[in-house]
Order: sequence, then structure tokens, then C-alpha cells
Amino acid sequence: MKLHELTLAELRGGLDAGRFGAEELARHYLERIGADRLNAFIDVQPQRTLEQARAADTRIAAGERAPLLGIPVAHKDIFVTRGWRSTAGSRMLADYVSPYDATVVARLQVAGAVCLGKTNCDEFAMGSSTENPHFGPVRNPWDEAAIPGGSSGGSAAAVAAGLAPIATGTDTGGSVRQPAAMCGVTGIKPTYGRVSRYGMIAYASSLDQGGAFARSAHDCARLLTAMAGFDPQDSTSLQRDPEDFAAKLAAPTSGSQPLRGLRVGIPAEFFGPGLASDVRAPIEAALAALESLGAHRVAVSLPKTELAIPAYYVIAPAEASSNLSRFDGVRYGHRAGAYADLLDMYKRTRAEGFGAEVKRRILIGTYVLSHGYYDAYYLQAQKLRRLIAEDFRAAFASVDIIAGPVSPTVAWNIGERTDDPVQNYLADIFTLPASLTGLPGLSMPVGFGAGGRPVGLQLIGNYFDEARLLMVAHRFQQASDWHLRRPGG
Repeated sequence: MKLHELTLAELRGGLDAGRFGAEELARHYLERIGADRLNAFIDVQPQRTLEQARAADTRIAAGERAPLLGIPVAHKDIFVTRGWRSTAGSRMLADYVSPYDATVVARLQVAGAVCLGKTNCDEFAMGSSTENPHFGPVRNPWDEAAIPGGSSGGSAAAVAAGLAPIATGTDTGGSVRQPAAMCGVTGIKPTYGRVSRYGMIAYASSLDQGGAFARSAHDCARLLTAMAGFDPQDSTSLQRDPEDFAAKLAAPTSGSQPLRGLRVGIPAEFFGPGLASDVRAPIEAALAALESLGAHRVAVSLPKTELAIPAYYVIAPAEASSNLSRFDGVRYGHRAGAYADLLDMYKRTRAEGFGAEVKRRILIGTYVLSHGYYDAYYLQAQKLRRLIAEDFRAAFASVDIIAGPVSPTVAWNIGERTDDPVQNYLADIFTLPASLTGLPGLSMPVGFGAGGRPVGLQLIGNYFDEARLLMVAHRFQQASDWHLRRPGG
């Protein structure tokens, strides 16, 4: 097999046995990135990458052994990275080079991972298609006419196309799970607060959460183990004992039914008429496969599901309106070249620096926070958020996990929904509830829909139940090969 086709365990074994070195591995991936047609990367610096790889080789030669030592990783360009451009996919930060590392980046550097570069993303993570970065849209490796999902489309596409074995992402309303599903890879959003937000360029602070992409649940578990942990620099970081998610996957199984006794909740609201038939069929087949492994279905109800979209598109833009006020041309980032006075500079800078979708959400957020509308919109949306959480609390009283589709459709064509942003928003209907409540969620590939475009199954767990989600996905992947399929070309 070629190097980019190896799992993390196989890469680890090859590095430790000296069959290849970290520098050789990094060069292999850099060559593939150099031939990339997908526009998956924003910043690639081969010299920096190879310096990190040589340092990893030195550590390995000295006898050091660690799960990610010498393993290449790509970072979504929402995580600031010292010495690399950190743009958030925006003209506003197109030339910004960070003087420090996000905690996620720093943790992976300590673990010995080698940075391949920064991946393309929807501007300030606002989008469900990765069509609106300042640097152009990302293409889906399964069909280059299609979107890869968003906003972490660059990371998902890079993993799917074999441009990186693992990648980081962020999930505000589904931005790890949805591109993972549409690119046919595995992606996990942990419980809110599991992964530090320090150094993550903010979109909506009460929703943003770092996540992991890989081909398999096992590889995701290794990456998430290194990413997660308490960070005193992040006031929303939760103090939890460290967990080795990969080690927990090695627990003994009960013969041919390793999921015996697992109660899988099936929400009726996730299987309504809005779910496309070419998505429904692979999802049903995957649920049947879980049953063959010993799980059993339990009907549950999440009646507030349809309220997730209006709640999210009030709360998230409100927080974005506040967070993005820092980009004014004074301290850092883009500044208009010509202006009459300070106020004119603000206006011209923000008009030039922000794209259409970002402007749309800032305007919505400013409106709902304005005098006379705060109570009518923002507070009401927060009440809905609590009601959605109560739905999940009631459901988890009788089930262990909740399963259903990630998106109502497979990936659509680039440009198909550009003139109708509401259609893009509706694509998040199944991922928004877990984001609003801070619950962990995972997407794993389970088949293909129309045009050979991938379909993902979403697993939602109770708070801090990432290990169970990864275990279920791992057992499914041990009995199937969807995660091993690779796009042609």
C-alpha cells in the first residue's frame, strides 16, 4: 500500500520500525498537496513542515514512542498557528500571520504531530458548503462539481483525498459532522468544553467547538485524545480527567455481537418527508447493521428539532456580531486603502474585508441584539435552546445513543444554492440540535447516494460520552468497509 493509504496504527508501526521516516512521510504528503485540484489548503510551507518532521525523526531515533509522533496533520484555518497565515478564510485576515499557537495546535506539536498546512474553510466558519472562502470554494474529492460540506470542508476534503491522514476542524452548527458525511470520512464533535477554544478564531462562542477528522473512528480517537483537555486560558474549558479514547476501543467484545444491549434511539423527526430517499436507504441499512451487531432500536422523539434552525440563526449571528466587531482595521487585519475619517475607515474596511455571508449574519445579529428586539428574539431563542436540551434529556433516559442522518441530502453542486442561503441553512437541521445543547456527535460513512456522493450516519451521545460514540463507530467499521473506500483520481 502507498503511504497515504495507511491507517494511523500502520503509520505508527512503520515509523517506529524504521521502515520510513517522518521526513519521508511528510514529503509524500507535500507532493500530493502540490498536485491538489480541490483547493483544500490555504497555506503550505514545506520548509516548516520538514523542520518539524526532522525533529520528530530525532525524537524517534532517541527511542521516544508516542501515538502521533511524526504523524502529519492539517489544521483548519480557524486555529491560529505561529508563523503560518491564520486567515479564517477571509480577506479581513488574508495576510495575518499569528504570533502564537492555538492550544489545539500547541497540544499536537507537543505530541509530535507534523503540520502540513492550513486548510480552507467558509469565511469565519460561517457556511455549510465551503463555497464562500475568500480563497475560492473547495471541491469534493468524490465529485469535483460538488461541495465538500462546510464549514470545515478543506479538512474533510484533505482527509478524503489522501492529502492528510488526520485533520482538525471546528463545529459550530455541524461543521465537522456535515463535511465528514459529504466527503465520506469520520468526524467527531466532542462535548462543548472538551477541546480548548483558546486561539480558535471565534464565530459563536457558546457553540464553537474543536473536532477531529480521520478515515476511521480509531484514528479519530487518537487525534481527539491529543486535542482534548482542560485549558486554564479558556474560560469555557471543562475540568475533566484525561481520557485515552483509542485505548477504550480495545475493550474485549462479545463474539459476533459486540454491541449487544446497546439502545439506539431513532428520532421520528429525523426521518420525515424532508429526508431524501437516496440518503434514507444507506441510513436504514446502517441501522440494520448495528442491529446485527447486537444493538436494538428504540423509538424516541425530539419534538423541538424543527425549532433548532430559527434558534441557531438568532443565537449564532448575535454572538458573531459581537465577536467580529474586533475587526475594524485599527489593530490587525485588513484596512481600507482610502478613507476620509475614522468612521469612514471602519465602514470601508468592513465592507471590503467581509464577504456577503459574513455581512448577512452580522446584520442579523446586530438587529436581534438591538434595543427593543433583544427580548423578542435573542432571549426567546435561548429559551428554545433550553427546550431542545430537555428533549435530549428525556430521550437519553431510555437510550444510550441517538442515531440518524447528518444531512437531508447528499452534497449539492457548487453554485446550486448560492442565491438561496435559506436552503443552505436547512441542510443543518439534523446537526444543529446537538450543537445548541453542547452534546457530542459523530459522523461515519455508511454508503453512497445519487451520483455516487457519500452518505454519513450521525451518532449523538450524552455529555462526555465520546468514548461510547467512537466505540460504536469502531465496531461498525470493523464489520464494514465504507470507511476504506477512496475517491478515484
